[in-house]
Amino acid sequence: MSRELKLRIISAIVLAAVVLSATWSGGLPFDIVAAVIAVLVYYEWSTITKLPEMHFKANAFGWMIVLLIACNIVLYDGDLLMPLLCGGTITAILVALFARGSWWLPAGIVYAGLSGISLAAIRGDNQAGFVAMLFIFAIVWGTDILAYFVGRAIGGPKLAPRISPGKTWSGAIGGTVAGVVASAILTLVVFSQLSLWTMALAFLLSVASQIGDLFESFIKRRFGVKDSSHLIPGHGGVMDRVDGLVFACFLAFLLTLVDAAMKDHASISVAAFLFGL
Repeated sequence: MSRELKLRIISAIVLAAVVLSATWSGGLPFDIVAAVIAVLVYYEWSTITKLPEMHFKANAFGWMIVLLIACNIVLYDGDLLMPLLCGGTITAILVALFARGSWWLPAGIVYAGLSGISLAAIRGDNQAGFVAMLFIFAIVWGTDILAYFVGRAIGGPKLAPRISPGKTWSGAIGGTVAGVVASAILTLVVFSQLSLWTMALAFLLSVASQIGDLFESFIKRRFGVKDSSHLIPGHGGVMDRVDGLVFACFLAFLLTLVDAAMKDHASISVAAFLFGL
């Protein structure tokens, strides 16, 4: 076994242990993980898109918004999270429009800020949130793993050759099937029943996770970068590891907000939305 492979395995074990332990605990430990992910994602995003070099003052504003979001995630002040994200994003858009700023700034604020917000919102501090987070893990990990192996085994037409030449339609379909099956098994184990609604959402979240993977590949290819950073030994950066996860979380969180607005509810948990609780 090569030294690089050993490093990848050790890093993967450590990361899995930290994330799963925080997911099990919920509350403050998971909120800290969500906040750290948001901060590190913005660091990698701004580095890749060269915001510190080209737009130093604008990037400082982006850091201020993301750090405020991270602090509010940890301090449980959920009422301020979306206003901070929306206000920061709108301001960054105005800077891009009228002060010749970079459009990568508002995109980075949304990408990093929503990463932390959606993760924290899905996990929450109860058992239902724990199951919801495991549900999304099952979808994303099942999709990612089987997409790789099915794609290599079957091959065929490329999914998006200009963005990620290694991905195939067979892998995408195989990954989606695996993600839905993995989430179905988890749902049956926990609730002893399975609804068409939950499986339809699992399908959408699996597709979202693959779009997230392609999106991150597009950003790296656009700026000629191989890895988002070197923060994780043997694995590259945080964005490289959470690209599919955060897009699935984005969709689950935003659909929950839309559902709550349509039903005129003050709030509804993501778990209740996913499982029809």
